[in-house]
Amino acid sequence: MSTPTAAVRALYEREMSSAQAASGDAARWSHLERAHILSQPHPWLHTRNHLSMLNLALRQHDRREVFGQVLRIVVAAPGSLSGRYPVGNTGRTAVGLMTQMPIPADLQKVLARSHTETEDIDAATEPESTHG
Repeated sequence: MSTPTAAVRALYEREMSSAQAASGDAARWSHLERAHILSQPHPWLHTRNHLSMLNLALRQHDRREVFGQVLRIVVAAPGSLSGRYPVGNTGRTAVGLMTQMPIPADLQKVLARSHTETEDIDAATEPESTHG
């Protein structure tokens, strides 16, 4: 299972907090969508993000979005665990469930750094070869 780096988790938490603090629904959705992009590889963060999206859809009485978020909650963790998720997808019902989308440049930088850090950690923890 994938564990987010400190930088990814901090930015995810900042986006989720900003969504709660935002004064309008458009801003709330924007922050939740950005958090969604960061959360996709991480089962709990991904599911938590869709739960927040469901909550906002319920407050807006948006039946289509509610239905779409319930479906996404069911598939979020398995998709994250299996690596089968559409990179860059913002998580809303208006976007196809498996539609890949471009990642905003600022998020791309954080995700690229986290990928490099993960590779460095994996390389450092690989057992040494014993050729005899």
